[in-house]
Amino acid sequence: MKAIWNNQILAESDKTVIIENNHYFPPDSLNKEFFRSSELHSTCPWKGKASYYSLEVDGKENKDAAWYYENPSELVKGIKNHVAFWRGVKVIK
Repeated sequence: MKAIWNNQILAESDKTVIIENNHYFPPDSLNKEFFRSSELHSTCPWKGKASYYSLEVDGKENKDAAWYYENPSELVKGIKNHVAFWRGVKVIK
């Protein structure tokens, strides 16, 4: 699977974890040069507290377009620090 935005591959892995139709990419599959920490947090009732990254590619920003769970609930402990995407990021095979 590949996560692509602004013609750049943000992440690539054949070991994503799928939850609620979202592919969660392992931390070592990220092209970290495109990721910036965000101050945004949200809470999922069953997964826990999510943190976000903004993406920056070729001078363009996609604010809070990726999220991850640093300390997920036991139900989804397999996605710890894995990253999922939205806000126009395409996830394709």
